[in-house]
Amino acid sequence: MRKVAFIILTLTIFLAACADPAADKPKAETKDPTAKSTEKTGKTKSEPKGTALKISPENSKIEFTGSKVTRKHEGGFKQFSGVIDMVNEKPEESSVSVEIDMKSVFADPDKLAKHLRTADFFDVEKFPKSTFSSTGIVADEKKGDGNYIVTGDFELRGVKKSISFPAKIVLDKSDLIVDAEFSINRKDFEIKYAGMADDLIRDNVVIRLKFKSPIKK
Repeated sequence: MRKVAFIILTLTIFLAACADPAADKPKAETKDPTAKSTEKTGKTKSEPKGTALKISPENSKIEFTGSKVTRKHEGGFKQFSGVIDMVNEKPEESSVSVEIDMKSVFADPDKLAKHLRTADFFDVEKFPKSTFSSTGIVADEKKGDGNYIVTGDFELRGVKKSISFPAKIVLDKSDLIVDAEFSINRKDFEIKYAGMADDLIRDNVVIRLKFKSPIKK
């Protein structure tokens, strides 16, 4: 009977298994942060060189999809702020910086958001903010047509890494539109909670970034 019950449980888990949402997404390249960004120069933050376009929940979205064996979970952040410093209307000469209020995380279901705030995941009491500051934006010559590779220093849960990810950047007559979707490995940022033994959490998490702002002439 025990053997039969084990087989039934195994089949149930197999049939209920959730496909990995990160499987077909480009993976961000993760390295140690750039040497320049870690130097303590004592200088204040530089003023924008071009047109400062504000990033906020009114014109942007920062969302994610995580998954475990049986299902996936959608989530994101309600509070964040940042600036795109658009220089000469060229992405390659521009830069971006963002700060995320980690306490503003939301997820489906709601109780998951509470767990994400704990030390098992984001540990928001100890690390209330996450930041991203670009160090370079280059055209993706393989894809062309408004496709770029964005590189920058990303700090999450007190761990800073340089990440590079693909982004679609469109600059038309009236708007700047940025759209990016890629995956990161949560363990690169010391988020190692495994989940339940029979419903393990996958390492790769899909990140979605969307931004649209009018260009002031």
